Amino acid sequence: MAEAANSPFGPLLRLGVGIPAGLICILAMMILPLPPVILDVLFTFNIALSLVIVMAVFNVRRPLEFAIFPTVLLLVTILRLALNVASTRVVLMHGHEGPHAAGKVIAAFGEFVIGGNYAVGAVVFIILTIINFVVVTKGAGRVSEVSARFALDAMPGKQMAIDADLNAGLITQDEARTRRAEVRAESDFYGSMDGASKFVRGDAVAGILILIINIVGGLLIGTMMHDLPMGEATRTYTLLTIGDGLVAQIPGLMLSVAVAIIVTRVTRDQDVGGELGKQLFGQPKALGVAAAVLGIMGLIPGMPNVVFLSIAALCGFAAWRIVQKRRASEAAALIEPPPPPPTPATDVQELSWDDVRPIDVIGLEVGYRLVPLVDRTKGGDLLARIRGIRRKLTQELGFLVQAVHIRDNLELGPNAYRIRLAGVAIGESLVHPDRELAINPGRVFGPLQGMQTRDPAFGMEAVWIEPSMREHAQSLGYTVVDAATVIATHLSHLIQTHAHELFGHEEAEQLLKALAKTAPKLVDELVPKILPLATVVRVMQGLLAERVPIRNVRA
Repeated sequence: MAEAANSPFGPLLRLGVGIPAGLICILAMMILPLPPVILDVLFTFNIALSLVIVMAVFNVRRPLEFAIFPTVLLLVTILRLALNVASTRVVLMHGHEGPHAAGKVIAAFGEFVIGGNYAVGAVVFIILTIINFVVVTKGAGRVSEVSARFALDAMPGKQMAIDADLNAGLITQDEARTRRAEVRAESDFYGSMDGASKFVRGDAVAGILILIINIVGGLLIGTMMHDLPMGEATRTYTLLTIGDGLVAQIPGLMLSVAVAIIVTRVTRDQDVGGELGKQLFGQPKALGVAAAVLGIMGLIPGMPNVVFLSIAALCGFAAWRIVQKRRASEAAALIEPPPPPPTPATDVQELSWDDVRPIDVIGLEVGYRLVPLVDRTKGGDLLARIRGIRRKLTQELGFLVQAVHIRDNLELGPNAYRIRLAGVAIGESLVHPDRELAINPGRVFGPLQGMQTRDPAFGMEAVWIEPSMREHAQSLGYTVVDAATVIATHLSHLIQTHAHELFGHEEAEQLLKALAKTAPKLVDELVPKILPLATVVRVMQGLLAERVPIRNVRA
């Protein structure tokens, strides 16, 4: 909304009259004859609008940032067809007056771009149409169909993943509502793109038919109505028609490319240019092999040696620079700070009760490869997830769940973790921090390649997959979560199962103090006159053991 308000068309958009007014103008273009000057302005605007759309598509990081694109595509296609109708009217009515009768833009494309040769212009137009119709538009339409089907098939898995995060306390109700809306918007977007791609394909077909009709109609009008010689009529009307076709076909090709880019776009943190530089030109082996092949071709007699050898040297230099930077970063990572100097020995003190370490009520032990999951400096979010679990379970169960103490344990495997309750292990499993767990909720559409396992919390079949397979797994109906979510969900399940063991005398006292603020007489009459505190504890523990929350302690 902020961008719309700051745009030059903001007042019209806020009043809701901008789009209807534009559609009325497009309808008027089809009915009323337009002077050549207005046609020049509209053709220039059409080219500029197509360029803006292509640049916007290049700069989005995820398709939903340009969710209005299907509607924009429809409006621009209608605008271009209206321009074809208006320009056809001008060409057929005033084409006998000369090449400039239909405006300077059409004349420039007919004379300068194709050199005034209608045969060359016809070939160029046919080539552009084939590229647009057969290659770009057909491929984009197929990708749109597949993307729409995959997005629809992946909706149940994504919804279950959101519900799992919500139940584990990893996200709030508002965040879950926002993520559900994004899932629906993504499915609607790809469904709309599946239909909008047909507009572009139909526009390419219309361009071919309009070209044939204009040439045939121009020859008939020029020779029969204006008594032009066949040669002059052929040259004049063909140049004007091809110029008109090129003016419309080039923006159409740009829009087809924009459609192809946005439907093949994968959600990332960078735009298309950033990903292209990182993934395509960031491979030293590929650049090195390309440099070697170009260098060999540059040594062949008869080849443009300077061009081949120059590009080979450029690719080789780029590969060398990438290797040097990677080696420098690896060397910097291997450099460790020197160990601190040993502290002087202190006198041995007598043992006391202070040396007896209390047992953690809830403990989480992790292997050394799982330490980054709890390290905020390395992007770990397990601590935040555990805080969310405590908050959610505290609200659901009705008493304050104790803090979870996390420590590393070298006796565990590198990918193992163990959950303890009062010092006793109640659960443990293995996770892979560099992979994601695809859980089979019971109805999936195909198998996945990876390490077969089971979900540690609920025992469902699951597969550890590469992060790049996440979208594919979700499209097959799997619920995909990362390693931190697996640990957090397992911890949440065990806390709910053993909630009665977490409730003791201290929790009962705090619960009664909170109740005394709203019902002091009830507490004074019952505790400890009628119900001793130990009895209250046993009753509450029995309720929690039966999975009954004690939020309504007053009842």
